[in-house]
Amino acid sequence: MPVTSIGKYEFEPLDKVENFHGNQLTYINWEKHLLFCAPVCLPLPPEMLFSTFIKETMPGVYGKHPDFEKINWDEVTWTLDQVDFIPDMAASLKENGLGHKSLLRFWTPGLNGIEGSHS
Repeated sequence: MPVTSIGKYEFEPLDKVENFHGNQLTYINWEKHLLFCAPVCLPLPPEMLFSTFIKETMPGVYGKHPDFEKINWDEVTWTLDQVDFIPDMAASLKENGLGHKSLLRFWTPGLNGIEGSHS
């Protein structure tokens, strides 16, 4: 099927960091847990400590999953924008390199979804 161009498509993006009142959009994905079918996007303050993010934000996002309470955060592996990443829990999201619309993916060794189903 041929494709016809509609021409130059110019627009002002609405998801610019300036539109989020000091927050930045952060995408989070818990790998091998497809009960959450896509990354979650949250507006987070760049000054938030990574430890606060883990303790206060993550339970609200993933806490209903039966694997969540079993996570050993010391064993979690991470990527940030497709690069292996070891977070500094005492540093802010910004200091850890998270920027507007960053993708933070994490794997929980030994936890592969409900009964190992990846869900």
